[in-house]
Amino acid sequence: MRIRHEPPYRTLVGRAALGLGLLALLNVPAQAQDIATRYRDAANRILVRATGDSAAWRRLAELTERFGNRFSGSIGLERALDWMLEEMRKDGLDNVRGEPVMIPKWVRGEESAELIEPRSQSLPMLGLGGSISTPPGGVMAEVLVVSSFDDLKAKAAQARGKIVLFDVPFTDYGETVQYRSNGAVEAARVGAVASLIRSVTPYSHRTPHTGGMRYDSTVHKIAHAAITVEDAEMLHRMQDRGDRIVVKLVMSARALPDVPSRNVIAELRGTERPNEVVVMGGHSDSWDVGRGAMDDGGGVVAAWEAIRLLKELGLRPRRTIRVVGWVNEENGLRGGNAYRDRYREEAANHVLAIESDGGVFKPQGFGFSGSAEALAIVRQIGTLLAPFGAGTIDSGGGGADIGPMMELGVPGMGLNVEGTRYFWYHHSDADTVDKLDPHDLGLCVAAMAIMAYVVADLPVKLPR
Repeated sequence: MRIRHEPPYRTLVGRAALGLGLLALLNVPAQAQDIATRYRDAANRILVRATGDSAAWRRLAELTERFGNRFSGSIGLERALDWMLEEMRKDGLDNVRGEPVMIPKWVRGEESAELIEPRSQSLPMLGLGGSISTPPGGVMAEVLVVSSFDDLKAKAAQARGKIVLFDVPFTDYGETVQYRSNGAVEAARVGAVASLIRSVTPYSHRTPHTGGMRYDSTVHKIAHAAITVEDAEMLHRMQDRGDRIVVKLVMSARALPDVPSRNVIAELRGTERPNEVVVMGGHSDSWDVGRGAMDDGGGVVAAWEAIRLLKELGLRPRRTIRVVGWVNEENGLRGGNAYRDRYREEAANHVLAIESDGGVFKPQGFGFSGSAEALAIVRQIGTLLAPFGAGTIDSGGGGADIGPMMELGVPGMGLNVEGTRYFWYHHSDADTVDKLDPHDLGLCVAAMAIMAYVVADLPVKLPR
């Protein structure tokens, strides 16, 4: 992730003035040109309330610690959704409901990895989501360590009958995650009996990281798992020294029939144009390790707390603000797709979709995908976020769960945060609420509340 540093306040004021000129050039209605002046008092009230206590952090702690991980198809997820709906009703939010979604159910089962040669050692591991099981009794085979897909192709003759380990250091998520997604397919192509990856993370305390993977119907399926950075590097050094490496991998993972679940929804109903909607949220599910605090309980709670405090402050906008906890983002995206299918005919009335799914660390701004005219307007709103460092509005942004609605033409935004540590904990047992700062989470609440409120209250819709 790129880390942006905010310029001094006077520079921001100058940028705001330039932005007002741009609005005039783009013939944006005059009502949109005094956004900062009109909404500054409301923005200040939101910021003071959002950072005045640790209510959002405490709610996130309760969600994650009362129910643990919230993996699709689990009892923990369904109990957490029940609790969220109950608490949203207690908050007095409007139209609280769960909208049905059928989701996949993949069960990890018992699993282990053990180094047999050149010495005996247990290897912490996590099967990758969607993997098949090993044969009964596991797979015990020599290991071939490779550094890339190209390295595997060069050593294809050595891979048959072996467990292939991809020891690929983290560069950025989009590049490195390819080994998690496609490693089993590429290893199977050259005759491997199983595949392992170095966990997709830049930092490790010998913690494995899980995540989704895929198969190709034209290639034999093999079991696919992640080991730690430390152990992947160790096995690579063993190979470089000429050691014979043998590992036993046991996995009992299995896919079961789809099960019913829900998208969790609550609203702050608009006063003048309630059928026009600003939708925002995150995904309610997590992987089956850790407690899903950062990914993505924090995103759901930030959006939820945003409309709760708007209600408490008496800031009810012209349009409806809808909060969604989308289900099954991690291993299926069924919630985002179901939302699109349900509201397809109402896409024209969706003014903006906002997603938080990058952790709730200190906010830096938003990425926005939409028209140039709309970008100019949301950059004006960004000046209200500049005093706490969240005023940068980049061109290009969105999220996995709002992606299906964006494909129908709905403008989309993703919350950008200081994400240096995000992939340290991502999809691991370490994704717990203690990694998050209550004040930073409060700032995320403020950023989402201000952006959603102003867009929902503007006299004119964001132009498409």
